[in-house]
Amino acid sequence: MIGRSIGRVVISDVSPAVSCGQWPSRAVEGETLTVAATVFRDGHDLIGANVALSGPDGRGNPFTRMRQVGVGADRYEAEVRVDSEGLWGFRVEAWADPVSTWRHAIEIKTGAGQSTDELSVDFEDGARILLHALPGVPESRWAEVQHAVSALRDDTLTDPHARIAAACDPALVDLFTRCPLRELITRSPLYRIWVDRPRALFGSWYEFFPRSEGASLDPPRSGTFATAAERLPAVAAMGFDVVYLPPIHPIGEVNRKGPNNTLVTGPDDPGSPWAIGSDAGGHDAVHPDLGTIDDFDDFVARTRALDMEVALDLALQCAPDHPWAKTHPEWFTVKSDGSIAYAENPPKKYQDIYPLNFDNDPAGLYHEVLRVVRYWTSHGVRIFRVDNPHTKPVQFWEWLIAEVKSVEPDVLFLSEAFTRPPMMRTLAKAGFTQSYTYFTWRNTRSELETYGRELLETAHYMRPNFFVNTPDILPGYLQEGGDPAFKIRAVLASMMSPSWGVYAGYELFENTPVRTGGEEYLDSEKYQYRPRDWAGAEHAGRSLAPYLARLNRIRRDHPATHWLRNLRFHHTDGDEFIVFSKRSGGAQGDDCVLVVVNLDPHNTQETTVRLDMPALGLEWRETFDVHDEISGTDYTWGQENYVQLDPATEPAHIFDVRRRK
Repeated sequence: MIGRSIGRVVISDVSPAVSCGQWPSRAVEGETLTVAATVFRDGHDLIGANVALSGPDGRGNPFTRMRQVGVGADRYEAEVRVDSEGLWGFRVEAWADPVSTWRHAIEIKTGAGQSTDELSVDFEDGARILLHALPGVPESRWAEVQHAVSALRDDTLTDPHARIAAACDPALVDLFTRCPLRELITRSPLYRIWVDRPRALFGSWYEFFPRSEGASLDPPRSGTFATAAERLPAVAAMGFDVVYLPPIHPIGEVNRKGPNNTLVTGPDDPGSPWAIGSDAGGHDAVHPDLGTIDDFDDFVARTRALDMEVALDLALQCAPDHPWAKTHPEWFTVKSDGSIAYAENPPKKYQDIYPLNFDNDPAGLYHEVLRVVRYWTSHGVRIFRVDNPHTKPVQFWEWLIAEVKSVEPDVLFLSEAFTRPPMMRTLAKAGFTQSYTYFTWRNTRSELETYGRELLETAHYMRPNFFVNTPDILPGYLQEGGDPAFKIRAVLASMMSPSWGVYAGYELFENTPVRTGGEEYLDSEKYQYRPRDWAGAEHAGRSLAPYLARLNRIRRDHPATHWLRNLRFHHTDGDEFIVFSKRSGGAQGDDCVLVVVNLDPHNTQETTVRLDMPALGLEWRETFDVHDEISGTDYTWGQENYVQLDPATEPAHIFDVRRRK
């Protein structure tokens, strides 16, 4: 019986591949990817391999030669470039290389001193192989090949080296490297790559509640899209690319939550934006206090005019008075007493929210959510931050995202799934563009390095977004670390991850929890208006905005920070510091950033940094110049360097690494 699972030449362990090719890997427009595979065959004949790449329009590069890497590992690699959005595909092709096999053997035999008479058959075999390969090379090079054939058949040449000189000439070797004679061709399965626009990988996010901008507490009054738009120039000045808005829809009246998540509400309490729906409408409506859909369109337009874009919260849950609860009770879980079950995470209860049930009428609910998403994309929304996607079926997200992207491939989805790693990774595999992460709870050197390496293992499909805080999460490190902690976490998030984000109030050092040991903010903006005195804080020197602006400028100036795959960690004496670098080259430009951070927000610390010089593109004993992008100071560094950082003044170095001339 002839085997079918393995070709004549064996191809295995192809990358990038997600779950053996079940889902596409990820890239962004203009990215250069490394395709790799293990390739070998029986016997000693030489082989070759190439990548056949096809784009969404059917065009691509059908032949990119792969090079063998390492010694004895049979591993082959090639770089390919994807330059447009959409679904790409590639196969690895492996084949026997008779030209290289013959050349390798004849060079060994002549080198061993075999005579012309002994090699007569080898000369003729080589001539026939070159003639067989002739149709595969450009006609302009035929004369070189024919000259080599003539030399191999020239009995007047008594020196074996002279007989093979033309056939083994480097120019001809290069020609057959680029235009090989391929026999016994074996092809891998088709592997897919979904290519997004660059914002899918790189961006700085800023989250704020429109209702708090321009709001009043006495008398209680909501802000509007118009007053919120007045905040946009300051957000743009800090260098942010994405303005993320929590739900902007009508808020339920039934079981509305009061300040600090209390069950008792007054007539002026606005409720939680995540309790979506009322008599004023549902997921395809805007809260009347914020304005109209035309006002929202104006907000989107003003955001774009500042070179930013809007990300909208997609929270698939309902308040008890959402229109769906009346018209489609089958979309919810009905209890034995006939009531609809509200959300619970025992012992927590969310009486103001009904979770959706995706099993009773999947077709109806699926298409209604698709309608809602397309409604908002028709109003200029190209990014959705999805609330708690791990509480909905993965197959639903796979379907929804594919349906949206089949028509609008530039739409992006951020997964807000703080849950078990297998679910987070599977959501990414199934289509989510970006993912929230555990960064918020990783504080020590060991935790950060371990987590960074873990993310590197999934970088071909799971793109992290490092939020330093959220309306739900005030980390203990920020509560206890004082002002330096805010700088430290901002440096770590913005330099480690291509995408990072902050929730409004971070730049004002807000760090008071509702209770000791908890992660909820006191007077949480989720349940009440939170107007802030931005100008007063900046005037008093109590604003981190200039520092955030500097970090975002550094990110924009350094292409190396735009990627995750290039993250490398370096050694320090002691655990008070973390040191990491990012280096890019080729299509991404020659750029290298080295970051040194004192993780202790309370004390001056010192250490010796020991660098992995090749990771910086340098020789082990080489010295080089570094320019601190924060302080503006220049230093000369080598493989070992002394560092002292006082968090009260500046807890980090962000170095531009410059090779000495």
